[in-house]
Amino acid sequence: MAAVSRHRLASAQEKHGFERGLGRGCASDVVDPERRRGRGAVSNASGRYEAEGRVAEDDGWGSAGELPPLRTEVVVEKPKTIITRNESPDISFDRSINPYRGCEHGCVYCFARPTHAYMGLSPGLDFETRLFVKDGAAELLERELSAPGYRPRTIAIGTNTDPYQPLERERRVMRSILEVLARWDHPVGIVTKSALVARDIDILGPMAAKGLAKVSLSITTLDATLARTMEPRASTPAKRLEAVRRLSEAGVPTGVLVAPIIPALNDAEIERILAASREAGATEAGYVLLRLPLEVRDLFREWLLEHHPGKLRHILSLVRSTRGGKDYDATWGKRQTGEGVFADLVGRRFELAAARLGFDGRRTRLRTDLFRKPTRGGEQLALF
Repeated sequence: MAAVSRHRLASAQEKHGFERGLGRGCASDVVDPERRRGRGAVSNASGRYEAEGRVAEDDGWGSAGELPPLRTEVVVEKPKTIITRNESPDISFDRSINPYRGCEHGCVYCFARPTHAYMGLSPGLDFETRLFVKDGAAELLERELSAPGYRPRTIAIGTNTDPYQPLERERRVMRSILEVLARWDHPVGIVTKSALVARDIDILGPMAAKGLAKVSLSITTLDATLARTMEPRASTPAKRLEAVRRLSEAGVPTGVLVAPIIPALNDAEIERILAASREAGATEAGYVLLRLPLEVRDLFREWLLEHHPGKLRHILSLVRSTRGGKDYDATWGKRQTGEGVFADLVGRRFELAAARLGFDGRRTRLRTDLFRKPTRGGEQLALF
């Protein structure tokens, strides 16, 4: 007999419990290492909105190993709108676009993972293997830009899942969005971990020359081995630095985000990352302290237990010291940088290194006055 899956009601303890705080989740949720090779998360627990939990269990015939490796599955989504609005007072944009749901980069710490629960899927391995592509995004965007009451402000892309994840090579949704924004002179700010962004220099360069585009590369570590386990399918640190160089040489304002900074794991690299980025041509720099909302907490603990068991207690202790003794504090103004002695130390180190390297703290302001509203079908063109 082949290995079977059985349904069972999952209690809160089964779904979210850990063995005395060490970070070991329900054992049946952990997926065999061979099946998840090249992925970030360790487990695939059912989403928190589901009435039932689904787990794979050995049927006693020793056939669990026959399950095939996890493959990336893509579902076409037909959204009704493409621009997402927000009113968060501690971020610099009020609108964004997410070309994809889920992200194959597999960053274990990704704060967007819990959003997959809204789709009835796991924030664990489902988040990086079961992806949604937003079909017709460019047409939707053009329609929304043409709305009578639309007023232009910078659209942020890459704030949730990465617009240049591997799927973009084939689907090219991000490129189609950029083509619309360039056509109508609309400003855009991009955040990515992928060197694929350099593919679109032919669009971004001319936009930047008009003051309409800027890009930030997220660089978590310069250690390729650490990067491979933390963010297994993202571009290597060296390729990201090369993308910074290429964008900068093309005249695109390019920044670096040291994000996330993980206490006792990559915080020692702050100065080196900033120096390498500055040498590559970055003109802006920022950082975000590790965030562990909802299921990300459990996934990160499992990952630590597998890859850095000796550091697990120390890392989690430092994380809690930056969040008022909790795993996470979502308070606006605190969630990005934390508080407390260690958080203050990280902030001061970052500020000193950035100032020494010539990052002056100024941010490129993009223009909105060049925007031209798309003409709707059947609408008469303006005379003047």
